[in-house]
Amino acid sequence: MMSIEPALRFAPEVLLLAQGGALGLKAAIFDVDGVLTDGRIYIGEQGESFKAFSTLDGHGLKLLDQGGITPIIITGRDSPAVRRRVADLGLRHAVYGAKDKYAVAQPLLDQLGLQWSEVAAMGDDWPDLPLMTRAGFACAPAQAHAEVKAVAHYITQAAGGHGAARECCDLMLQACGRYAGLLNSHLDTLDGGAP
Repeated sequence: MMSIEPALRFAPEVLLLAQGGALGLKAAIFDVDGVLTDGRIYIGEQGESFKAFSTLDGHGLKLLDQGGITPIIITGRDSPAVRRRVADLGLRHAVYGAKDKYAVAQPLLDQLGLQWSEVAAMGDDWPDLPLMTRAGFACAPAQAHAEVKAVAHYITQAAGGHGAARECCDLMLQACGRYAGLLNSHLDTLDGGAP
């Protein structure tokens, strides 16, 4: 079987941070607006009409799950577009319309049997700070607010909605040693059959 060496590289000190605590990362919490989207909200006469999501981010969340790190969505807004995207990606854990993200995150982590040191968090604005300051690894997209960037362990080169979440996913997968295996598994057919 053919294999390739990963072209994507992160600095060793960043990879060390992205490994999380002594137990490693087991889950990653992602905001939606400004992380999985570019942060713009399109509102028509009937209310919020649509959001634009990056397919890179979507595949990154699927890969993260395949790599043993559970993706969790916690968003301050609720919309049919976000619910549809989460369902399309097959994500099992999502909280919509969370006014206090920490208040909904803690019971979810308790239910999953996780400590904050085993969790990564990616956000772009002040409502994400309670999660990012507790997480074992915190990531922010390039256009995040200055206060969020100040607490992030890693700031992506990509902007929210343009591959920032994928960059964070790739980093976590490389840090835990699963990236190359997932990459090479894509050289065969994705349905598990022979090429």
